Amino acid sequence: MTQRTEYPPLRLSWMMWGLGALLYLIGFYQRVAPGVMTAELMLDFSLSATALGNLSALYFYSYVAMQVPTGLLADHWGPRRLLTLGAMAAAAGTCVFAFAADVWWAGLGRLIIGGSVAVAFVGMLKLAGHWLPQRQYALASGMALFCGILGAVFAGVPLRLLVDGIGWRNVMIVSALLTFAIALAIWWLVRDDPSERNYQSYAVDSGHHPRKSRGSVLGGIREVFSFSNTWLLYLIPGGVVGTVLTFAGLWGVPFLTTHYGLQKTEAAAICSALLIAWAVGGPAFGWLSDHLRHRKPLYAIGCVVQLAGWSAVLLLPTLPLWLLVTLLIVAGFFAGNMIIGFAYARESVPARLSGTLSGVINMGVMMGPMLLQPAVGLVLDLLWSGESVDGVRHYSIEAYRSGFLLMLGWLALSTVLIFFTRETHCRQYR
Repeated sequence: MTQRTEYPPLRLSWMMWGLGALLYLIGFYQRVAPGVMTAELMLDFSLSATALGNLSALYFYSYVAMQVPTGLLADHWGPRRLLTLGAMAAAAGTCVFAFAADVWWAGLGRLIIGGSVAVAFVGMLKLAGHWLPQRQYALASGMALFCGILGAVFAGVPLRLLVDGIGWRNVMIVSALLTFAIALAIWWLVRDDPSERNYQSYAVDSGHHPRKSRGSVLGGIREVFSFSNTWLLYLIPGGVVGTVLTFAGLWGVPFLTTHYGLQKTEAAAICSALLIAWAVGGPAFGWLSDHLRHRKPLYAIGCVVQLAGWSAVLLLPTLPLWLLVTLLIVAGFFAGNMIIGFAYARESVPARLSGTLSGVINMGVMMGPMLLQPAVGLVLDLLWSGESVDGVRHYSIEAYRSGFLLMLGWLALSTVLIFFTRETHCRQYR
């Protein structure tokens, strides 16, 4: 059959992308779920803050470790198989976590989940590069963040209510079944390139065809890191994402319940509001960056505003609740600036390296929560006074602030580094 000369309909293109986005939604849900189950996990597995931080961070350890392999597999194998197997493995890991008899089995489950859902974001970006016009790439990246954070919102108040109703283990079993259903849908419906549906591809080159040479794989990694923007855009998002996910994904709920006297559902709702603002900020920054044809200024403005907002939230004495929520929402919205980094980095290297480059940048993104979640927990334990409430350790406001300084330090570094990047003006490197 002769291939059509027209591009695929946008509704079909966005459907392909959207099925990958479902796995990213599940991955984000799993990423922050421990944040509303801290008391249950600490009680069931007899955990300290350091141990809980490490249990949560096991997701990020395997997630980060999988980023470069994921990028290479996306380039050389294709997103359809990658996303399908990732979803199936995530369902298995969720079952392991749900039935864990001790912290070691729970840790193994978190490790499997993180490594398997690591394929979602890079797979989505690869699909976007082939199924969507280049002018919509940053928008697709922002919408990916929006879909992911919808998953995080489900891991807020709804998850808290379900945990209260049926227990965290039963909730995880249902999550595993839904993830398996997503795997089946991806396998049946997703295709790597429009040419497989008899349409013209938006890909700049024929990168959807596997390259077999091992030398080209290793050379691609070296080549990606030969560009200065890669190094900078690898380090910068860790401060942005690490701050958001260390707070909203783990330590925000106990901080708010302990020192603002809120109920767990109220604290979870505030963390969800932060994540929703982040979800809205991603597409907004992506669209505005595409529209203005600039990457660097918007990224820089976002970092400056976040640094000011988080400094006020974490360092000032107890704030009025309305001001606390307002500052968190503002900081969350401007954290959407990190989505610019994917298009920014993609335009800074040859198009044939897009999958590898996306994996490298996403690895930098997840380095933030991977290092900060257990690091904050370690500081909390070091400054613990010995007080416990209902079998769970109670930490002072001074301990939380000392731990949160690590988040602010990385965010400050990110703010400085963005000024050293080279603007691309939304033009692909050639």
